[in-house]
Amino acid sequence: MCGNNMSVPLLAEAVTVPGTEKETAVVIFLHGLGDTGHGWADAMTSIRLPYIKYIYPHAPRIPVTLNMKMTMPSWFDLMGLSPESPEDEAGIKRAAENIKAIIDHEVKNGISSNRILLGGFSQGGALSLYTALTSQQQLAGVVGLSCWLPLHKSFPQAASGSANKDTPIFQCHGEMDPMIPVQFGAMTAEKLKTIVSPENVTFRTYPGLMHSSCPQEMSAVKDFIEKQLPRV
Repeated sequence: MCGNNMSVPLLAEAVTVPGTEKETAVVIFLHGLGDTGHGWADAMTSIRLPYIKYIYPHAPRIPVTLNMKMTMPSWFDLMGLSPESPEDEAGIKRAAENIKAIIDHEVKNGISSNRILLGGFSQGGALSLYTALTSQQQLAGVVGLSCWLPLHKSFPQAASGSANKDTPIFQCHGEMDPMIPVQFGAMTAEKLKTIVSPENVTFRTYPGLMHSSCPQEMSAVKDFIEKQLPRV
């Protein structure tokens, strides 16, 4: 172990769940608005694989326009939740750089980037998609749950330097989601197919599911992680 966590602020605070055997891969999973890394560290307990280290960073606490400027954990400011809402471009880009710093740190510590999978839920899923599509580190895969692609109008141009044009993306959405309508998720999947190889985009919907996850979805996420990060 070289590399100092303190040089990567998000990593120093994150919930990190070590593998129970030699770690040969890493999953970084980003929570949604108002949550912390603890929420998903708990939710993913049942699908953990023993050779993978799981990192669940906490978003910084900032005032959120959408919630009457209340201060809460948020990866970037949100003005609205529709495809035409104005967006916090500087905040999104800054957040993506902070996630890339975690990826770079893991690579320095000996895990190849193609053994690192990035995922998230809602705003965290949105940030995962944006980070992967603007990253020069080739990742093993991306999981986006109940989410959207931030700054979607800047793509495909924004992905011109990305190493993830052939990286599989696994997107899931609840069909009864009242916060991020499933149609927004479907539009996001179609947009992603114009940025990466279309056959690498999987979009699954779950009947009756609201803005949350369910056991069937978690099981599908585990299968995707196991496929993209097989035991070596």
